Amino acid sequence: MMLIEVLVTIVIVSFGLLGVAGVILNSLKVNESSYVRAQATWLSNDIIDRMRANRGAAEAAGLPYNIAIGGTPNGSGVPTDDVTAWLAALATTLPSGKGAINLASATKKLTVTVQWDDSRAAGGLSAQQFVVETRL
Repeated sequence: MMLIEVLVTIVIVSFGLLGVAGVILNSLKVNESSYVRAQATWLSNDIIDRMRANRGAAEAAGLPYNIAIGGTPNGSGVPTDDVTAWLAALATTLPSGKGAINLASATKKLTVTVQWDDSRAAGGLSAQQFVVETRL
């Protein structure tokens, strides 16, 4: 009789430990998602700061600061280097990280879009997007 009680206790404790393990795994996934979102925010502000530091070139031509998702920068000089470094940082920091920049020359309205794949946290294909709008 005592062995049956011990066996039942072990089963109950095992289910409890499985529940705790599930909570920990879910917490790790959500934490990873939060970390990636914070990195996307930081990288968005990075390109905005680069453009403000090189405001003359950004306002004059707009290119290569105007770039679509998945695009490659054209031209040469500091603007091209800034965008190339930013796109490389997106690709290495974020899972399937991509970015877009749109500078409206008339209003100086700047829209920065960062995309990444958050399927690990969502449990499937889950494209996330972070958009920042500001003025130069």
